[in-house]
Amino acid sequence: MMTQADSDTRRLQAKCLCGSVRLSAVPADAQTSVCHCDMCKRWSAGPFFGVHCADSVVIEAGDDLELYNSSEWAERGFCRKCGTSLFWNLSGKSDYHVSLLAFDPMPDLAFSMEIFIDQKPDCYSFANETKKLTGEQVFAMFAEGQDS
Repeated sequence: MMTQADSDTRRLQAKCLCGSVRLSAVPADAQTSVCHCDMCKRWSAGPFFGVHCADSVVIEAGDDLELYNSSEWAERGFCRKCGTSLFWNLSGKSDYHVSLLAFDPMPDLAFSMEIFIDQKPDCYSFANETKKLTGEQVFAMFAEGQDS
């Protein structure tokens, strides 16, 4: 069982480009994943590298934090001042996926999974082997209440 002290030592700091929005979070595991869905690609101008932080996100400075309900199942957080994509969260829950690139310093995490692989454009590929899930498989995983 993780204690509060254990959680505090693993707590990482994240911020937007201008520093106006700052948050902290504890990664649920030592992994990052990439989302290739059409919304993430448009929102982050490329694949979104997310770190699952579950319910550990604490907004420390958020006057310029904007939340956007991008679908029936997710909201996205970004800085209204500089536009930095910071996280997405499952609607109605505290199940955050924070941008790997917002952490400062960026943690050394294993790149383990790509989701919505069926929406990935052909113009890029990652060199390492990852678990790959289609959009249909991701929605089935959410319906089952799992997080691989």
